[in-house]
Amino acid sequence: MGRLTDKVAIVTGGARGIGRCIVETFLREGAKVYSFDMAEGGYSNPNLKHIVVSVTDFEKLGQEVEKIKAEAGKIDILVNNAGVTKDALVVKMDEKMWDFVIDVNLKGTFLLTKIVSPLMMEAGKGAIVNISSIVGEYGNVGQTNYSATKAGVIGMTKTWAKEFTRKGAAVRTNAVAPGYVATEMVLTVPEKVLDGIKAKNPLGRLGEPQEIADAVLFLASDEASFVNGHVLSVNGGMTL
Repeated sequence: MGRLTDKVAIVTGGARGIGRCIVETFLREGAKVYSFDMAEGGYSNPNLKHIVVSVTDFEKLGQEVEKIKAEAGKIDILVNNAGVTKDALVVKMDEKMWDFVIDVNLKGTFLLTKIVSPLMMEAGKGAIVNISSIVGEYGNVGQTNYSATKAGVIGMTKTWAKEFTRKGAAVRTNAVAPGYVATEMVLTVPEKVLDGIKAKNPLGRLGEPQEIADAVLFLASDEASFVNGHVLSVNGGMTL
């Protein structure tokens, strides 16, 4: 039996990168997974349903969650992974760049959690895992909008860890803060820049999506039943 056997999970941003790796990991561990993404998933698995939806569309999100509840009867796990970037120095960052990243990364996480958390609290249990970033913990030049959202995700995580358990429900909320990971998005960075990032890391390399997915799996599983309000930094020691 897998660590998520009989669990029902929603993973946002499940079409590519870290999100796709999380989806595939959850499937291997026995979960029934609903993947939310703006892009088509290209999946073929009887335990997976990929839903094309924006995390900023509150009405559509509510409709899809209702369908999941009717079909699966419950939602055990929510992974808020969907995220975007629009990088620029603050003096060159326009309002559209700011709003786009805030809407997806921060508001999107809020909206879906607002919909799903009452179902978990009613059931008396659940696990929410939010994907933050090393940039949300320590900042980064040219990423005012992105770092603001990822720091905000940490703030929401700690708030929800208190809020969703205050009436006795075992609804845990935690976050994973990845360092620089070898995803399609990161690998578009010039090789010279990537070499500099690797050189600053004690392990001398980028992270792998599976290493992030494994951290999410732990926090989503019953193995982390006494872990709540924690930010698990998976960055190879880059911030030491």
